[in-house]
Amino acid sequence: MALSTAPASGPVPGPPLAPGAAGAPRAGDLPAVHHALLCVALPALTVCAEHGQLTGHGLEGVYVAGRRLLSRCVLRIAGREPLPLQGRTAAADRAVFLGVLRTAADAGPDPGLTVERSRTADGTERIVLRSSAARPVRFPVEVALATDLADLGAVAAGMPGTELAASVHGTGMRWTTDDGRYAAVTAAPPPMDALAAAGLLRWEIELAPGESRTIELRVRGGDRTSRPAGTGTSVTSRPGGQVLAEARAEGDDPRVAELLRVALDDLRALLRRDAVRSADVHLAAGVPWRCGPAGAETLWAARMALPLGTRLAVSTLRALARTQLDGPGPDTGRIPGPLRDAGPHLPPRCTGIEATLAFPTVLAEARRWGLPEQDLAELLPSAERCLRWLRAAGGPGAMVPDPCPAGPWRAETQAHAHRAAVLGADLLDACGRPGGEELLAFAHTQRARFRERFWLDDPSGGRPVVARTPDGAPRHLLGGWAAHLLDTGLLGGGRYAPGLLDAAGTDQLARLLGSPALDSGWGLRSLGAAEPGYNPFGHRAGAVRVHETAVAVAGLAAAGHERGAQFLTRGLLDAAESFGYRLPEMYAGEQRTGGGVPVPHPAACRPAAVAAAAAVQLLTALAGVRPDAPGGTIALKPLGSAPLGAVRLSGLTVAGEPFALRVSRLGLGMVEEAAEGLQLGG
Repeated sequence: MALSTAPASGPVPGPPLAPGAAGAPRAGDLPAVHHALLCVALPALTVCAEHGQLTGHGLEGVYVAGRRLLSRCVLRIAGREPLPLQGRTAAADRAVFLGVLRTAADAGPDPGLTVERSRTADGTERIVLRSSAARPVRFPVEVALATDLADLGAVAAGMPGTELAASVHGTGMRWTTDDGRYAAVTAAPPPMDALAAAGLLRWEIELAPGESRTIELRVRGGDRTSRPAGTGTSVTSRPGGQVLAEARAEGDDPRVAELLRVALDDLRALLRRDAVRSADVHLAAGVPWRCGPAGAETLWAARMALPLGTRLAVSTLRALARTQLDGPGPDTGRIPGPLRDAGPHLPPRCTGIEATLAFPTVLAEARRWGLPEQDLAELLPSAERCLRWLRAAGGPGAMVPDPCPAGPWRAETQAHAHRAAVLGADLLDACGRPGGEELLAFAHTQRARFRERFWLDDPSGGRPVVARTPDGAPRHLLGGWAAHLLDTGLLGGGRYAPGLLDAAGTDQLARLLGSPALDSGWGLRSLGAAEPGYNPFGHRAGAVRVHETAVAVAGLAAAGHERGAQFLTRGLLDAAESFGYRLPEMYAGEQRTGGGVPVPHPAACRPAAVAAAAAVQLLTALAGVRPDAPGGTIALKPLGSAPLGAVRLSGLTVAGEPFALRVSRLGLGMVEEAAEGLQLGG
């Protein structure tokens, strides 16, 4: 019995609009992907809609190393597209789609054919056709394929390439450019017919009642001078080995298990090999917009992921150390990096300065988590060069401009610099290297100067200012950036380093972070709702940034402000649930209302390294894990309020060995598994 052959319905995609045409995207606009399903296993990436068809619209397609190998993969059965019922991500690198089709023998509304499609990041697709019809059915299956081999950046800018002419190749199709680049699709079982002019593969399928058939499509690409992408080359193959530990969470709130599971899945999907040293891996900042070399955000993510082991931090630090500037001049020791937009109120900031200040911080904290001695010895000279640059850039006033040397002087940069100085001094002293006393003196001067220049007193208790301009004028804009003032870092014996703020300033900042102006109910706004220029979609002017919220939770918990940490934790967890636990790097700062959900930001990366790693930091901060592997101790100081009820974390790594803990409903912590000789400290 044949299927009915009514023509496919729906609009036929037309050519892209020319720049400047009515309705054409403006320069700088990004295609909408917040509703797309992204399958990620870098360097492979697949972007598809919930219906499962690859139509070539917008960013849709299969990409490897930034090149679109397949833009169209449209399935038709008996001339019709299956009716889409569900599309979802089954893992970070895989999406599944379910559709149905009625056969000509179906008298009622019940469809007789089920179509299941599973597509991975590298474009491999399995199409399973299953019949529930009462009689045998026979029907043609067609898959229309096309590609333009366009660069991801060009596609995102609305300038895709022209579809290439296909040729029949083996059991599928092949497309080749004049400069030798190619893409190919192979099919199993081999198609009965292949029409190159239409890019069409065709099968005749016959199914008995209850029977199923599977068609598999594989995508590959490359050029004349390289092996096919995905075949094990140093640049395109997936990282192997145990880069991140197999951590697990469970507890009274079942969402913690899913939050950590998805976060680890996303972190592994974002791992990419270093272009210079293929044995090293680091995280891409986010998909699909920021898959480039290691930078400040990937270093912050590696820091938050230290409970999963130190290998990721080591390889990220190595990658940045190779770029460190050398030779005479004021930039010696600085890690280079591009300028990044800082919103409408301040000029762009330098990501290289942020990475330079983060470098000694991450190395010092990695040592506390159990960094091997050989890795410490290798990376310590680079950290020393970063610290020498810090002292030179800060000058006698111990205030670091960003960008150097003209400024402005940002409060957040001073927080990063102070943390680097204190933790760097501790690191140098522990390793028997000179310079620790000078760094502590630098930090002391900085604390005094910060109180004079970056704290505005008022009847309500005061507030920090975001920056001082080169002419000395303060910028009074309060936002989530202030959370970094609470982030101090770990010293020996489970102690936190002193911060820029005194006890009174810390208490006041905790009150401000918990105010309705900053806490949207889903997390901290990057700019308070009462500030001039507030925009809930402003990436630095009102949107919720997951990294800042996680930093605030950890800082508030460490400072003893459990109530504020509790509210932010619940808001972030609720937001994660609404996003299927794959948190974007940011979302709109709209105020939470009853029954509402957080609104996606159109330019947000998802998955994003700092958002995924924030889940790890959030859970370990609530459990109060404070390791000191060199001292042979670990402290547990969980929140007494136990905001998520009883929680158990296992599969973490401290001192190179598995670590597990349990927090009771009363907020009491207990170590269940730890490295031999590691003692529970105060």
